[in-house]
Amino acid sequence: MAKLILTQEVTGLGAAGDVVDVKNGYARNYLLPRGYAMAWTKGGQKDVERLRAARRAREIATVEEAQAVAEKLQAKPVSVMVKTGESGRLFGTVGAAQVAEAVEAEGLGSIDKRTVEIPERIKSTGSYTATVKLHADVTANLDLQVVPAK
Repeated sequence: MAKLILTQEVTGLGAAGDVVDVKNGYARNYLLPRGYAMAWTKGGQKDVERLRAARRAREIATVEEAQAVAEKLQAKPVSVMVKTGESGRLFGTVGAAQVAEAVEAEGLGSIDKRTVEIPERIKSTGSYTATVKLHADVTANLDLQVVPAK
């Protein structure tokens, strides 16, 4: 078992600043190469506090505020403008950062790209659903309309 400090939220494992024990292969092959975690050390406790402080600054303070933001996000679909080829296929995929920028451009507020989860790779235009984790108890399903840029 490997003891790690998570540097960002990992679904099903924990949030940034959490100290977790995982199997060596999961740590070596997935968490560490992608930058989701760093090895735990005695001196790493300062990093844990820094990560937790940054997470508290980013997250929405109360459940009521998170529910209000969730209602706003679920009220209407968000259009994501992307470059496409002739057949409607994208040049690349739509990522969490593009979704967060589109939400802000639509005037629905500012969300952290790290809270956006896209369950399937978006490679063509159409309708998709993303999940936004606003608070520990509040998630919002965000309807995305991927449309070609003019």
